[in-house]
Amino acid sequence: MRILLISNSTMYGRGYLDHAESEIVELLGRARKVLFVPFAMHDLAAYAAKAKARFESMGYAVESIHEASDAPAAVDQAEALFIGGGNTFRLLDALYRRDLLEPIRRRVSRGAPFIGSSAGSIVAGPSIKTTKDMPIVQPPSFLSLGLVPFQISPHYLDPDPASTHMGETQEERIQQFLEENDAPVLGLREGGMLRAGEGLPVLRGSTPARIFRRGSPPVEAAPGSTLEMS
Repeated sequence: MRILLISNSTMYGRGYLDHAESEIVELLGRARKVLFVPFAMHDLAAYAAKAKARFESMGYAVESIHEASDAPAAVDQAEALFIGGGNTFRLLDALYRRDLLEPIRRRVSRGAPFIGSSAGSIVAGPSIKTTKDMPIVQPPSFLSLGLVPFQISPHYLDPDPASTHMGETQEERIQQFLEENDAPVLGLREGGMLRAGEGLPVLRGSTPARIFRRGSPPVEAAPGSTLEMS
């Protein structure tokens, strides 16, 4: 499998997917058409137009799955897949309602490049239990694509020692997840990306990541590191 999981689609001071362009181009290889999955956002047409314009600037044609008359068939025929960010619950609910989970798993397992950003990265894991999003809809299950065997927590924020905010930090919420679950969690800071599916996953991008395992202290991983996530 050829998988690129991006923490965030936009970096401060830069345009949509600018910071990830070289990684996207490397991953896509010879593919020239990308099937876009916009279901994490409410305005599907506007989101699809945004993705189409950006990928066309990189030399790729984009079709949006919401316009397909037969969405599972569109996945089966896709050269590459991109699932964009937004609300993770809305995204997963739409994948269930349109019977797209198994077709996406099958197509990626057969070699189609897969790109996920934010919510699109979370659904690549076993479940969406490490999302920070509000559950604005209720999907049939929290189980997701399982393309990688560990949880993704994008937009990871470190605790601010100078803050007077008394709410839970992201690290505390991940530790709560690990009290009830035994799946490793990768905290991807903004600017971070993961290449997976070809041996051990490799951290890409400009920021280190934080790895959480049940019963162990969190550890840091530098960009370029090969990650042992078991």
